[in-house]
Amino acid sequence: MYKVVAYQIASSINIKACKQQLSWQLLFQDSDELFYEIDQHSFVYVFQYGMVSFFNMSDSQITEVLNTLKPHTNNYFFEKLSEATEVLIKPKTLKVQFNHIELPTLDQEMIRLVMLYASQSVALDRYSEITEELLEQTHQHTLYLEKKGKLDISGHKLKRFIGKTLNIKNKISENLYIFDSPEITWENEQLNKLNTDLKQSFDLHARYRLIHERIEIIKENLELFKDIMDHRESSTLEWIIIILIVIEVFDLFIAKFW
Repeated sequence: MYKVVAYQIASSINIKACKQQLSWQLLFQDSDELFYEIDQHSFVYVFQYGMVSFFNMSDSQITEVLNTLKPHTNNYFFEKLSEATEVLIKPKTLKVQFNHIELPTLDQEMIRLVMLYASQSVALDRYSEITEELLEQTHQHTLYLEKKGKLDISGHKLKRFIGKTLNIKNKISENLYIFDSPEITWENEQLNKLNTDLKQSFDLHARYRLIHERIEIIKENLELFKDIMDHRESSTLEWIIIILIVIEVFDLFIAKFW
């Protein structure tokens, strides 16, 4: 029995710097990912968006790797989200169960897929927490709007809130490829089956849709807040113009009859 565990360790990891500094055997790489073999049948998968996944490594080995990666991270998390699953090797068996995965061999591409989706699952947990918090903040503003008939947020804070929401949406689009499949699965029937089963087992599609729906709700509310803010500023500007016109007329009236 082997263990896969994935951690969200930071906001991002510098992949280029890791590749230059790490001396482990590099099995796969692209601009956002590095897949290493640390020892025989022990692997580390590093992702640009702050995820690291481990296969068949002890707690002490994991701690050592995390300490090695830490200098190459941005906004390192001391409290880490994680997810673990077990891998069993059974000849001629390829099955994804609720609490474990059965593989026919210790195939490194199959292991890489398991580590990939364990990491995607943790990333979904992270984004789920963030969007839930944003949705709660939005709900507080709508409650105040309902009770008081006005917003309790300034234009500057509203713009920052909109920027934060858009950044989260962009990060999700960039870092989560729930609906895409790795190229290696396109021409290999076993890998393609494993890829599909892992997505279903981790419930990636449904969890992604929930996050996406939350973001859409937040965006709709923020657009409404912006319209209200624009209307308020427009009304204020109209009153300023009216007051200036009245002052000008009054000034002309006094000048004429003085």
